[in-house]
Amino acid sequence: MGITRRNALTLGSLAALRAWPAYSQAVAQPDASPGEARRTTFDEVWETVRDRFYDRHLHGLDWPAVRRRYLPLVDSAQSREQLAVVINAMLAELGTSHTQLYTPEDTAYYQLADIFIDSLRRHGLDRIFPSGEVGYSGIGAFTNEDDQRRTVVTGVVGDTPAHQAGLLIGDEILAAGDLPFRPVASFHGKVGVPVALSVRRHPGGPSIALSVTPAVIHPNAMFLHGLQASARVIAAANGVRVGYVHVWSYAGGVYQRALEDQIVDGPLRDADALVWDLRDGWGGAKPQYLDLFNPNAPTMQMTDRSGHISIEDVKWRKPVAMLVNRGTRSGKEVLAFGFKEYRLGEIIGTQTAGAVLAASAFLMDNDDLLLLAVADVTIDGQRLEGVGIRPTIEVPFDPIYAAGRDPQLDRAVQVLSERIKG
Repeated sequence: MGITRRNALTLGSLAALRAWPAYSQAVAQPDASPGEARRTTFDEVWETVRDRFYDRHLHGLDWPAVRRRYLPLVDSAQSREQLAVVINAMLAELGTSHTQLYTPEDTAYYQLADIFIDSLRRHGLDRIFPSGEVGYSGIGAFTNEDDQRRTVVTGVVGDTPAHQAGLLIGDEILAAGDLPFRPVASFHGKVGVPVALSVRRHPGGPSIALSVTPAVIHPNAMFLHGLQASARVIAAANGVRVGYVHVWSYAGGVYQRALEDQIVDGPLRDADALVWDLRDGWGGAKPQYLDLFNPNAPTMQMTDRSGHISIEDVKWRKPVAMLVNRGTRSGKEVLAFGFKEYRLGEIIGTQTAGAVLAASAFLMDNDDLLLLAVADVTIDGQRLEGVGIRPTIEVPFDPIYAAGRDPQLDRAVQVLSERIKG
């Protein structure tokens, strides 16, 4: 499922930042040679999988034999990132989700560290972030390298530096300054300093220069603010007012409460219908979040002597559609399962990831972060791992050169407005 506040997830200040060398030696062996340090990290990951992976039989793999096959590649790795490639190739043999090693060159490293901050603090996270807050210099964009090795913007969180700079879904990032783009390294040590991005917005089109000013990104805060900033009303052609909100992460109840706030007191209050966007980001959702769309359950309002009103068990009783894609994973897939099973509305987009296991995060001695599946998950007796949820309305979307266009959202607005007008 998705991510919880505990060490397991069901299916997630500048002073805090560190300068990462190409390869960090294992903390436990400060005098170790680079080769010894690489093997120490490799063995630490291998042993953690052996001891904590949810399937004690490791999907039938001869795990010691797997170690012997990959160990020569460890000795040839020349950097921390190359070592991670080798280790992740080994982990991929398990054929499961929620099982990957992340280095500080990955934005996901910081996002997972913040999601699991409570448990990781007990295992040395403060040595990396002595301020007690997880943070990194970044811009708030999701990027992916496609099969042609193009760096494509797949998501822009609202009211982040990327959004303020005008970066759009589908932009191909050609360079940051005069160097190849790297999601973390391109902005390291540059908080408050404009960075020139070169992007291509159309196939074969010219390079466009954008200036983005990195900020210290605190992931949980970014996802919460991004949800709030995304909430808006879209005016359909027939006059219907369609609300829209993007829930980037469900790693904690704060996100569901923020969604309810947007419905009660925010811009979604007066919408005629709602698009609930669960594409990309992290899971962590609980099945009961679907109660928001249960038209048969009551809502309770309390008013105190000063006139202050509070509402319990908020309900959305108007039409709703859900957006999903391959980046919809974990607890969000549980919501998609229930949304479809109980016919709460149309699910629009593409099939979800099929990544529905419970996982924990483990901090390695060299400060890399291992996300590991530690429990199997079924929903109403059904196993979604490796299966995913098919939308009720399929709308393919390859974001490359989309120039900000979103056919999945457009279709959702059309479907809802037609339903309301009948």
